Amino acid sequence: MTITINHFLIVSFLLFGIGLFGVLARRNFLIVLMSVELMMNAVNLNLVAFSRRLSSLTGQVFSVFVITIAAGEAAIGLALTISLFRQRKTLNVEEADTMLG
Repeated sequence: MTITINHFLIVSFLLFGIGLFGVLARRNFLIVLMSVELMMNAVNLNLVAFSRRLSSLTGQVFSVFVITIAAGEAAIGLALTISLFRQRKTLNVEEADTMLG
């Protein structure tokens, strides 16, 4: 059995779906951040799969850019998480409407 682009797309769709569910259904700030990371990894898988299929390096280059953006998002998200927990003593997303008070 050979692995085709359809297999990559199915795995990418499942990863993106799990990440989307995590963003929409969960209220813990850390789980929401991990779900966004999962969605970005699904996009990376899609980019690399199409890059391989088309024999072009463009998708892999864009994938490196997405990884860079994800690293920055993780650093900023961790800083926001620490700040939210210090001020509110909770990581509930619904209580993060403002950083004051």
